[in-house]
Amino acid sequence: MSVFRHYAEAITGAIRAMIAAGELPNLDPIPPITVEPPRDPSHGDLATNAAMVLAKPAGRKPRDLAEALRRRLTAGAGVETIEIAGPGFLNLRLAPAVWDEELRRAIEAGKHYGDSDLGGGRPVNVEYVSANPTGPMHVGHCRGAVLGDALATVLAKVGYRVTREYYINDAGAQVDTLARSLHLRYREALGETIGEIPAGLYPGDYLVPVGRALAGRDRERWVEASETEWLPVCRRFAVDAMMALIRDDLAVLGIRHDTFTSEKEALHESGAIAEAVAELHGRDLVYEGTLEKPKGKEIEDWEPRAQTLFRAKQFGDDTDRPLKKSDGSWTYFAADIAYHRDKFRRGYATMIDVWGADHGGYIKRMKAAVAAVSEGRAELDVKICNLVKLLRAGAPAKMSKRSGDLVTVRDVVDEVGRDVVRLIMLTQKPESPMEFDFVRVTEKSKDNPVFYIQYAHARIRSVMRRVASEVPGVSTDPRDLQGANLARLGHPAERALVRLTLQWPRIVEASADAHEPHRIAYYLHELASAFHALWNQGTEAPELRFLVGEDPELTHARLAMCQGVAAVIASGLAVIGVEPVEEMR
Repeated sequence: MSVFRHYAEAITGAIRAMIAAGELPNLDPIPPITVEPPRDPSHGDLATNAAMVLAKPAGRKPRDLAEALRRRLTAGAGVETIEIAGPGFLNLRLAPAVWDEELRRAIEAGKHYGDSDLGGGRPVNVEYVSANPTGPMHVGHCRGAVLGDALATVLAKVGYRVTREYYINDAGAQVDTLARSLHLRYREALGETIGEIPAGLYPGDYLVPVGRALAGRDRERWVEASETEWLPVCRRFAVDAMMALIRDDLAVLGIRHDTFTSEKEALHESGAIAEAVAELHGRDLVYEGTLEKPKGKEIEDWEPRAQTLFRAKQFGDDTDRPLKKSDGSWTYFAADIAYHRDKFRRGYATMIDVWGADHGGYIKRMKAAVAAVSEGRAELDVKICNLVKLLRAGAPAKMSKRSGDLVTVRDVVDEVGRDVVRLIMLTQKPESPMEFDFVRVTEKSKDNPVFYIQYAHARIRSVMRRVASEVPGVSTDPRDLQGANLARLGHPAERALVRLTLQWPRIVEASADAHEPHRIAYYLHELASAFHALWNQGTEAPELRFLVGEDPELTHARLAMCQGVAAVIASGLAVIGVEPVEEMR
């Protein structure tokens, strides 16, 4: 258990003791409290808003409640001082031995430091990528792929039972367009001159080998056949080929999925959509009605018509939503309702979808749908990934594009490497537009977070390799480093680095709780910056160097500190899906 969780539980225990003693009313449940580092490190090691949160339900003034809590907590082991600040915050200063013991645990756990049981084995479904199977993955899919994969990893790290899911959109008109595009390439493979690809079809060269494969299997069978005969054949063949291509692209990024769900098979052909709509109809959540003309839009050919509608407004949406098109076929929304109903029936009360920037307006209706099909027992969280703009030294990037008009994930990974792509994609909040500059992300400077984080780990490994020649007899074995005399870490910069290192379990749990893995990238950059700052101090002040030949005990303690930093960087990079480097070349 981390220092932050330990004291959060201690504070909760003090609150329960106050309730038992009649000092507080019976609060059930106790409102959630936070325990985190204070904004100003001079105020102590931990800060809690417990008194602020409890004041209103307890009918007490925050500072009076803070004083009562302070008296309960002062006797707690490891707490040196507790001060009341502002309107009622409690600032705790811990004994150095508390941090020393936690550092030993970090060294012992290594990459597993930060693992926890917060999730309690509860199932979570994370659906991400879900690119239309009409071509290779382009760079627009990359950001969501990395976000979803890192989110799934951090949730698993804190004890959730995570399923990584890919939804195959293989039932829409775009798949028919793909099939027609393949049939053209199939005829080309049999020797026909097809000329320029007609507008509306997919022009990418990636369909050329697929056309050859179909020609090799079926020969001239579909040349003179009618479209009604060859369309379903080409559709199935093309989707299978595109999904194989997409799986290969995902593998290049180091991404895997546990489940692939076909919209066509699982929803349309199975009758799941009709079943879901019938269930909602039975609960009076589907009706025949007419929607008002959309406000703020001029639609020349708009006219009111009776439609099959879902009562989305009843669950917080802006308007009720159509479930059938004018031709009587199901809308995409109807299929999505059935899909999320299926997730719930598979046992997922927590669902996380990662979508592209153009789907923001779809969130309310899908949250309404999940609330309806689960009768309020499930929750959907949607993460929107904004666009990625490719640059080269500040100018729009030019690349060869085998996929027609798109730059593929493989193009980008081939140029800068998987680790760079994965880490950079998490250096900003996903909803913010991102600029990916091929020059900047590969330069060796502190302005490049990939380099700066990896350089910190490499520097630590370099220090460990130099010990034998510079301070003979000092062990770098992690088992021996756990026994170092950590009380020798007396400089304020050393103590600050230790405390920052040991925030890692709190960062992991906060990232999982908020579904925000970018917090991990932020933290790793902050930790790397603090480490480099201490290293630079040592170049100017020899007494702060990590290896002090005349003082093996101090060297041992500083090596333990470095080992803790390296363990946390390795643990954080593992969540992101990046390999830490042993040395920079």
